[in-house]
Amino acid sequence: MRRTKLRGTVASVAVLAALTACSTDDSLDESPATDGTEQSEDAGAEEPPAGGEEPPTSEFFVQADFDTQDEQRSATFEGDEATPWLQYIDGEMTDTKAFASEEAQKVCFSNAALDNPWRQTGWLTMNQQLVALQDSGVISEMETRDAGADDNTQIADIDYFIAEGGCDVFIISPNSTAALTPAVERACETGKPVIVFDRGVQTDCATTFIHPIGGYAWGIDTAEFLSENLEEGDKVVALRILPGVDVLETRWEAAKRIFEENGIEAVDYFTGADPTEIKKIISDELVKGDVAGVWMDAGDGAVAAIEAFEDAGVDYPVMTGEDEMSFLRKWEETGLTGLAPVYSNFQWRTTLLAVEKIVKGEEVPVEWVLPQAPITEGERGDFLAANDGMPDGHYAKFGGEDLPGFPEVWVERDLP
Repeated sequence: MRRTKLRGTVASVAVLAALTACSTDDSLDESPATDGTEQSEDAGAEEPPAGGEEPPTSEFFVQADFDTQDEQRSATFEGDEATPWLQYIDGEMTDTKAFASEEAQKVCFSNAALDNPWRQTGWLTMNQQLVALQDSGVISEMETRDAGADDNTQIADIDYFIAEGGCDVFIISPNSTAALTPAVERACETGKPVIVFDRGVQTDCATTFIHPIGGYAWGIDTAEFLSENLEEGDKVVALRILPGVDVLETRWEAAKRIFEENGIEAVDYFTGADPTEIKKIISDELVKGDVAGVWMDAGDGAVAAIEAFEDAGVDYPVMTGEDEMSFLRKWEETGLTGLAPVYSNFQWRTTLLAVEKIVKGEEVPVEWVLPQAPITEGERGDFLAANDGMPDGHYAKFGGEDLPGFPEVWVERDLP
C-alpha cells in the first residue's frame, strides 16, 4: 500500500544515495588521482576473491544499495510507459496540499553546471518544458543560476535565492553531495517546496528527490552484458571519466564485482573523457595483448575507443557506451556487439512536471525513481530513426519529442 508522508517544512534525517551525471565531489576523502594513468594493481584489477570470500570493501560500495538497485531494474513502474518521465516506483509519497496555488509560480533553479553534452541536452529539454508550463499558467518564470561545477559558487547561488525571498519553488541539482547538504537544508527551512534531482544530498528534507535508478544498476547491466558475451580470462579495459563521483564510482564498484565473479580481467583508467587519452590507453593495452571488451562509466569518448581498435587493425571489442548519438551511430556502422546503458536524460523535464503537481496540491514521491533501461541492439534502429538529424552530442532518451520546439531546438542546440 502507498504510504503518504506529510510535508510542510521538513527536517533532514536519512542519508540519500547521491547521484550525478558528471561532477566531482571534493567532500569525499581519499579520491584516486586523475592523471589519466592506469590505476594501481590493487585499485584497478583486484584479484578475484578466493573460496567464496566477500569482495574487498570500498567507501563507495554499500551492499544494501546494490541489492535495492538490482531489484529495481525489474521493478514495475507506476504510470504510462509512453511518458516514462512521469513514471515512478511505488513508495512513500509527499502530501503537497499546503503548497497548492492558483497563481503562477516563480521557480528558482540552482544548477551544478552545463559542462557536458548530457547536461546540455537535459537543459534544452527542461527549457522547452518550461515554455509549455508558462503557456498553461503554472510557472511565471524560472530564474537560473549556473555554478560552473563549483561547490562554493552553488552554495552562494542557493543563499542568494533564499535571501532574495522571491522564490515559490526551489529546484537544485547539486554539484556534490556533502558540501551542498547544508545549503539544501537552508532552502528547505524557508517552508517552500524543494526539488532535488540528478545528484543527491545527505538530507531527506526535499519535497521530492528525482533520479533514475542509479549507478549500481548501470554497473550491473553493463558488466553482466560483457560477461555474457566474453569468456573467462578475457581482458576488459574500463574507461572512467572522473574519480570520487558517487554515481560513477558505484557504476564501477558494481561492474568490478561482477567481472571478478565471472573471471574477467578488468583494468581501469581515468580518462577525463579526453578522446586523445582514450585512444592512447586502448592502443597501449592492445600492444600488451588482446582486449576483448571495453566498459565505460559514461559514453563520452566511446567513438575514440572504437577508432583505436580500427587504427590497430584488430577485431572490435564487445563494448558498452551510452545513449549518446555518436556511440549509437558508430555501433550501427561497425556492427560490434554492444549495449547502450542509460542515465535517463528525461529527468530534466520531470523536475518541472513535479512543480506542476505540487502547485496543484497533488502528492509526489518522496524519492521519485525513474526508469533506467539500456538500449539493446534490437532497439538501436528505432532510437536512431527517432533521433535522425540530431547532433552527435544528443542523447537518444531525452524524452522531449512532444515539447514545443521539437526538433529544431535540439538540432540547433543554442543553449538558453
